[in-house]
Amino acid sequence: MKIAVVSEDGITISQHFGRAPFYIIVTVENGKVVSREKREKLGHAQFATTSHRNVEEARGHGFSSESQTKHMRMAAAIADCEILITGGMGAGAYENMKDASIKPIVTEITNIDEAVKEYIEGKLIDRTERID
Repeated sequence: MKIAVVSEDGITISQHFGRAPFYIIVTVENGKVVSREKREKLGHAQFATTSHRNVEEARGHGFSSESQTKHMRMAAAIADCEILITGGMGAGAYENMKDASIKPIVTEITNIDEAVKEYIEGKLIDRTERID
């Protein structure tokens, strides 16, 4: 199983999915971490030059077709992952990850290794109240 974690430094979990520049991909086999890699992640910096209409969607922020396209582009880099761990994300991104068959988990834990350990042990709680 592969777990993607959004990060700015490779050690801590980014508090904002869209702004994080990297994914740390942790491969778990038989309950043990067997590898770790860093992947570039598309985000706000790369999309700054694309148009962004301020459209009020009935479902809220992040659900416009434009936002969904951006989220799917972000998900493409982790299409081989089952889980995405982040410190915070918008509702549209959260739902779009689920649509991409990637289970998002929002956590208050800031250390990547600690959060992955909690997930492996079945103790990582999805803090959906942190979704904006």
